[in-house]
Amino acid sequence: MESNSKTIVWFRRDLRIEDNPALAAAARSGSVLPVFIWCPKEEGQFYPGRVSRWWLKQSLIHLEQSLKSLGAELVLIKAQSTLSALTECVEAVGATKVVYNHLYDPVSLVRDHNIKQKLGELGLSVQSYNGDLLNEPWEVYDDDGKVFTTFDAYWEKSLRMQNEPVSHLPPWRLTQVAGSVKMCSFEELGLENESEKSSNALLGKGWAPGWSNADKALTEFVENNLLGYSKDRLRVGGNSTSLLSPYLHFGELSVRKVFHSVRMKQILWTKEGNSVGEKSASIYLRAIGLREYSRYICFNFPFTHERSLLNNLRFFPWNADQTHFKAWRQGRTGYPLVDAGMRELWATGWVHNKIRVIVSSFFVKFLLLPWQWGMKYFWDTLLDADLESDIIGWQYISGSLPDGHELERLDNPEFQGFNYDPEGEYVRHWLPELARMPAEWIHHPWDAPFNVLKAAGVELGINYPNPLIDVDVARDRLMQAIFIMREKEAAANASDAHGTVEVVFDNSENVGDSSANPKDGFVKGKVPCPSSSSYDQRVPSMQTACTHKKRPKPEEETKKPNNNKLSYNNESKISNIDGDLCSTAESSSMKKQMTVSRNSFSVPRAIIISHDRKSFEEEASSQKEEETETEVNSCKTGKTEL
Repeated sequence: MESNSKTIVWFRRDLRIEDNPALAAAARSGSVLPVFIWCPKEEGQFYPGRVSRWWLKQSLIHLEQSLKSLGAELVLIKAQSTLSALTECVEAVGATKVVYNHLYDPVSLVRDHNIKQKLGELGLSVQSYNGDLLNEPWEVYDDDGKVFTTFDAYWEKSLRMQNEPVSHLPPWRLTQVAGSVKMCSFEELGLENESEKSSNALLGKGWAPGWSNADKALTEFVENNLLGYSKDRLRVGGNSTSLLSPYLHFGELSVRKVFHSVRMKQILWTKEGNSVGEKSASIYLRAIGLREYSRYICFNFPFTHERSLLNNLRFFPWNADQTHFKAWRQGRTGYPLVDAGMRELWATGWVHNKIRVIVSSFFVKFLLLPWQWGMKYFWDTLLDADLESDIIGWQYISGSLPDGHELERLDNPEFQGFNYDPEGEYVRHWLPELARMPAEWIHHPWDAPFNVLKAAGVELGINYPNPLIDVDVARDRLMQAIFIMREKEAAANASDAHGTVEVVFDNSENVGDSSANPKDGFVKGKVPCPSSSSYDQRVPSMQTACTHKKRPKPEEETKKPNNNKLSYNNESKISNIDGDLCSTAESSSMKKQMTVSRNSFSVPRAIIISHDRKSFEEEASSQKEEETETEVNSCKTGKTEL
């Protein structure tokens, strides 16, 4: 034990004192200086939205009180540079060591690596720890030492690697480092401005941020709600999931503790022959696995917040229509279940995982809007906004992952409404204009007789919109867009000797050039790590790739769609993601701090194609069977159902 060591504990998204490896290591070494640094400039385009910042502020207040009870004071710093703030703290108290827990999102990976190098050059000991995952991303590889690109294979390997539970008990007491550091108050930190406080006050009635509250929420879920989770999670209304995702995102709850609490219940129920409980626990553990997998993918493929994992989607003709994007955000698409979900998101910062899948699928498949736009809007508005989970979710829905939704799959919101909200209670709650619609018509009011609409007070096109796009037209447009993508992909592959292989790598402008395509897989041990501790975080290489066979196409996809012609503009257009695209949840002052990003999207012109529609009953039955199989067998919704 280095009893005279002065250690800075750099808190980020690990706002707890229980099972916090960085804090535990610092407490064992000597005196500590707990620090939280808020640097809006470094957040860039991923500056947190209003509700996420509210949670962060409340969690920090809770953490400060806990640390104070142990004998240490949390130092709050608002800075232009995290590195400068840390070096000033080091100089002010004469610190000899800096410790922190790992983060895995693209922004943090770059920042943390640079900070570790710079502090090391100053002669400081810098150590980092795993406080967020069951297994580090660089610990899980296949038998050939390559990165997994499918969830099932990854999770199976991860479970085989599980060792005995490792938990770090809260320190009995902390010794504050001697010295004075310039710090600010919670209000000066600027996480919440005056115009946001009235809206944020409502959040406090439904949520209780803070690590000790997270522990209570976990106990409540495991003891009272986990047993029926396999059935309850399919209800889109009410609290049918664990509601632990915000606590996990901000690190108020240890994922190790969650995993082992659920695993112990699973073992008990298996021993008792309780198949319902065993199934519920298994499904929930897979949800934890998806969260792990999101970090794994983002670490090994750090470009995934901007580009698809599968490079064929670089040819997809996205429709960068700001009018459609606005209608989706405002819950004015004309599809009740989609609109109810988007209005709940705006009002509360929260929606059920199933609703997240439905609205994102509509966004990508019906409207052909770039998935990056939807991902950014979720980041801006969700209370549990989690970049890695959002990346996996949106890439899964858009067919950008090897085991994601087939790009051709188009789920009808009308049928999904009858499947997940059969009585229409959820829709009526969030769409008051449809409150008097009978259950028979509530998910497709455009088909309701005039006298039914009149009795319900619904005037389509006036107090509730007509559908933004017809299902048949949306299906035809999607198939034509896929056909264009296939043609362009085939043309690019024709000049590539390896054109039959789908390559997973950073999709740059010259991806069609075979000389630019990496030929070797992402193999462990290739990247040097300049750290002196086995706990330290490793850094991914942007030059590596992983190859695997392309997902087989359905037989009907190999045929041209009915000799229909599509007028398509080959010239890429630049869509400016400006203030209109940014979340309205952000105040105007916060928008000024955000970095405006630009993305290129190919915009197809209007497409009108004839298409034979299945009968309502046939399609509804088919879709219900497909969704049930997905829920039960794979549970790959692309989002963690925490």
